[in-house]
Amino acid sequence: MHRAYRQGVALVVFAPLVLGACATKGYVRKQVAAQAVITDSALVAERNARTAADQEHSTAIAQLRTDLDAMRKDFGAKIAQVEDGLRFALPVTFGFNEDGIREENKAALTRFATVAQKYYPGSTITVEGFADPAGTARYNLELSRRRAENVRGFLTTQGMDGSALRVVGMGETRLVVNGATHDEPGAEQNRRVVFVIENAGTAPSGIAMATP
Repeated sequence: MHRAYRQGVALVVFAPLVLGACATKGYVRKQVAAQAVITDSALVAERNARTAADQEHSTAIAQLRTDLDAMRKDFGAKIAQVEDGLRFALPVTFGFNEDGIREENKAALTRFATVAQKYYPGSTITVEGFADPAGTARYNLELSRRRAENVRGFLTTQGMDGSALRVVGMGETRLVVNGATHDEPGAEQNRRVVFVIENAGTAPSGIAMATP
């Protein structure tokens, strides 16, 4: 009698333990399943975000190349990637012994300012000024610097950050046409400015130095 009673009590005690274990296992399974759903959703969201970012990146590069092509077509710009950055050689030239910006060059400078601000925000841009070989080397160095300074000033009127524009007078170095001065053929090409985008700034990777 006592033995049967004890067995009955044991069964009564054991039953809740079994039920509790089953309930715990069921809860764990539900939690694991729920976590799997969350993980899968996160992976899908990440994949979609990356795909959207890749598409946006590709679109930005395509737009940049279109704008650079337009600069080549409209203004005869020469754009190339070099060791120190991206070099823009625009046909912005000066009269003999002059440092003022010509009216016909303002459209090209305005377009450059637009492209630079759109694709290279935060970049350091060097404005290199040049002179033809007439006069002394010291005078030409100063004249070329004044030309670069005036171009820098114009670019700031187009919204560019003056603190990001560095000015360098190159004097009569890197002549396009050797020895050409005054009104000789090619002399104006020696009296010019060149832009060098020296770093990527905040431009997305691949856009900073993308060229057609």
